[in-house]
Amino acid sequence: MIASTPSPHHGFPGRLLVFEGLDGSGKSTQAALLGKWLSAQGYRVFFTEWNSSDLVASVIRRGKKKGLLTPTTFSLLHAVDFADRFERQILPPLRAGYVVVCDRYAYTAFVRDAARGCDPAWVRTIYAFAPRPDRVFYFRVPVSITLRRKIASRLKINYYEAGMDLKLSDDLYESYEKFQGRLKREYDRIAKSDAFTVIDSTRRVEQIQQDLRGDLAPLLQNFPTGARLLHDG
Repeated sequence: MIASTPSPHHGFPGRLLVFEGLDGSGKSTQAALLGKWLSAQGYRVFFTEWNSSDLVASVIRRGKKKGLLTPTTFSLLHAVDFADRFERQILPPLRAGYVVVCDRYAYTAFVRDAARGCDPAWVRTIYAFAPRPDRVFYFRVPVSITLRRKIASRLKINYYEAGMDLKLSDDLYESYEKFQGRLKREYDRIAKSDAFTVIDSTRRVEQIQQDLRGDLAPLLQNFPTGARLLHDG
């Protein structure tokens, strides 16, 4: 097997692909599809999702249920969760030369914490250990579309997803639109500074997937294969 060249972005032999966007933007669907396609092409793939560490999951759940989480404690708990996820799930396959597909990365914290009033520079400092990905795909979509998709899917909009803890509105749907609007503005802002690859997520699933595969072709040229798809679950 040909040894992979270390990435110029993070210095590890693997490749780090990140999918970011609002809930309902289609990023999770596209990340899963791309991971399966890459595996079918013979690449060793590891798939991981946000908030998947067991270390502080129960603490976060209890804190949410009892309404005890301030924006700062919210930020710190998720940072601990991500650090554990990174050390245990992301870093080992990167070192082993896998293509690591992340459904959300540190940028999710940058956006959510800023939207809740935390200092963006302070949040960035907490996540300074997280290396720069090879690609960050930002699935850009109007908030109104994400709300329609949520309602159509019949998935319950939870308290924190709607930003109800911020007292933006007493109405769940209005609060959702206001909070998600904050998130979108923050995503749009850092998309420029962090050189995201912006994806128009209002298009058909098949069109978006083809664009992703085409974009990754140069990055994966001569990258070693050895089919295996692993998942953090």
